[in-house]
Amino acid sequence: MAGDSSFDIVSKIDKQEADNALNQAARELSQRFDFKNTGATIEWKGDLGIEITANAEERAHAVLDVFKEKLIKRGISLKALEPDDPRVSGKDTKINATLKDGISQEQAKKVAKLIRDEGPKGVKAQVQGDELRVSGKKRDDLQAVQQLVKGADLDFAVQFTNYR
Repeated sequence: MAGDSSFDIVSKIDKQEADNALNQAARELSQRFDFKNTGATIEWKGDLGIEITANAEERAHAVLDVFKEKLIKRGISLKALEPDDPRVSGKDTKINATLKDGISQEQAKKVAKLIRDEGPKGVKAQVQGDELRVSGKKRDDLQAVQQLVKGADLDFAVQFTNYR
């Protein structure tokens, strides 16, 4: 095993960047003319939860679009954002959203199967908690696996870390 190279496939969110994106979106809402007097707000609910409030469903969707724009500028994949359907609460419309952090067991198994079926021979993938360790003899094979995973249509954001 001493000659093997490896890297980890993870799905992590930089919480500081997400916080910056939310604060920028909130600042834009307070300054933009089309959001004046609409009661439009965006705020954290718990660790990775977000609540958007506005006086109309279209305004709530517009706030969500502003937040998505800020996430993209901050380098956070939109696959990490999971918005719920809008719900009416009194005279306001609310949208709750969650930022997904970590790879679930079934997602890790799906990626491991993809690597096993379509990846280069001699590359192994092991599920380790909420990440996936990929190891192999040749670094070129590992780079091919990274390209394969990047090109796959996964329903979660992936990053590659811990190169050895």
